[in-house]
Amino acid sequence: MDSTRSSRKEKVGVVISDRMNKTIVVEVERTYPHLLYGKVIRTVKKFYVHDEKKEARMGDKVAIVETRPISKLKRWRLEKVFQKQALGTPSGV
Repeated sequence: MDSTRSSRKEKVGVVISDRMNKTIVVEVERTYPHLLYGKVIRTVKKFYVHDEKKEARMGDKVAIVETRPISKLKRWRLEKVFQKQALGTPSGV
């Protein structure tokens, strides 16, 4: 058996909710061209993410990584916080 673990999926998004205990909601935006017409399509998806240390806040830009199921909705965990949202400024989300 191979000793290295297979690469896990990683995504970068913005925290849109941090009101739950050890759980944040991250919004990930994906853009891609339409196959026939070429128009750029923007899709947004929400992920429930496990935040053990409660370090991410609303508006922060974070990296998340796929993990084993933690609860009914949580399949992702917080990897790191790239950019902290400054206090008192609107998040723009």
